[in-house]
This record gives sequence, structure tokens and C-alpha cells, in this order.
Amino acid sequence: MKTIQNEADYKKLTQEKTVFMFTAGWCPDCRVIEPDLPKLEEKYANFNFISVDRDAFIDLAIEEGVMGIPSFIVYEDGKRVGDYIGKERKSIAQIDDFLSQF
Repeated sequence: MKTIQNEADYKKLTQEKTVFMFTAGWCPDCRVIEPDLPKLEEKYANFNFISVDRDAFIDLAIEEGVMGIPSFIVYEDGKRVGDYIGKERKSIAQIDDFLSQF
């Protein structure tokens, strides 16, 4: 999964079909799903999958309403078309169900 380097990268990628995953190095729930994320990236190859370090981009996380991690936000053509935000642990199956809407 690619990562952003700055907020300009984030804004640019909102113009494309992109799934942003807000995460952090200390997040145990993020580490649980990490090994299976490549399968989702392969299944939904029409999306960019971008990792956003919540701690490095805390203002962006606040702006996007990210209150727990991992959280997922989907953008297409500059519009936020969906999100899966919350502090609860998310399974790969739940994330897959969420992404299947798009």
C-alpha cells in the first residue's frame, strides 16, 4: 500500500478513485488486518489504496472526522463517496463488504 507524503498528495488523490486507510504504527487492530490487505487491493484493483498515518497527519484526520483507527474513506472525482470510520476492530470481511458498495 502506498503512503502520502503531505496533504497535497492527499488532495490530489481525492480526484481519483481512492481508498484511504487511516492507521498508525502503534495500532494493534491495524496490524491484525495488514497481512490480508494486499488481497483487497488485488480484488479492487480499480482503486488506489493509500495509507495515511493518523499521527503524522492529525489535522487531516480531524478534518475528515476520523475518530478511531483503522478507518477507511473512499473518494472518487473529488467527492467523498463513503467511509467506514469507528474505533471498533474491523475484519477483512467487513472491509470487503464496505468496499463492495463501490
